Amino acid sequence: MSLFSALSVSSSGMSAQRSRAELLVENLANADTTRTPEGGPYRRKDVVFTTDSAAQFGSMFESEMNTNTGVRVAGVITDQRDPEMRYMPGHPDANKDGYVAYPRMNPSEDMVDLMDSSRGYEANVAAISAVKDMINRSLDLFK
Repeated sequence: MSLFSALSVSSSGMSAQRSRAELLVENLANADTTRTPEGGPYRRKDVVFTTDSAAQFGSMFESEMNTNTGVRVAGVITDQRDPEMRYMPGHPDANKDGYVAYPRMNPSEDMVDLMDSSRGYEANVAAISAVKDMINRSLDLFK
């Protein structure tokens, strides 16, 4: 595994974790949204990751033998569960029985996921920093 492929793997991880963090922040911001342009309450969203071949610069043999992979966002799934119904007869979005449909989500769970995403991003930054240091030390050897 070359140092440049390690950079590619870590950068793909950073990009994926950034996408995950963006969706988690959107979920937290809309935890109490009862009305959306699509109709109904906000629906929680999650990212789905998949492996992705890391970019390699080498011969055909090296590319065939390469097992280096990165990560990418394969898609975004939307929660299809029924919304949480809360009895609030004075609410403008209440139905005829006085119940309001709220998003089915747990803000505490999303905060823990956001911290996990942040730590994953930081781990990739640390890996890139370590590779950068290795490259600099290698260049110093040639002086």
